[in-house]
Amino acid sequence: MHELIRQIEAEQLKSEVPKFRIGDTVRVYAKIVEGSRERVQMFEGTVIKRQNGGVRETFTVRRVSYGIGVEKTWPIHSPRLERVQVVRRGIVRRAKLFYLRGRVGKAAKVKEEIFRKDSAKNG
Repeated sequence: MHELIRQIEAEQLKSEVPKFRIGDTVRVYAKIVEGSRERVQMFEGTVIKRQNGGVRETFTVRRVSYGIGVEKTWPIHSPRLERVQVVRRGIVRRAKLFYLRGRVGKAAKVKEEIFRKDSAKNG
């Protein structure tokens, strides 16, 4: 039975997993179904956690909208997830950024990783 579950999960894995880390600001393009219509909706925010692995791997994105914190969680291998675009790379030293929930304004920002052409390595 265990091998059967593993085989079914392997079929559902995406071939290209988006490359992003905790602390990055990302735009998530997700397919939304409304009745018989389907559209793509964008959600932009900071990745505060990424957990599990394999087909069950999920990530959570947080943003503040009209003064209220909004968090959404998506499975990475979901067919509803169209793409994940990295807007900014963040510098963090933790695996989970739950401390951002209690912060407001500039205190809720993550340091940005800045690349210069002369300091960037080939590759």
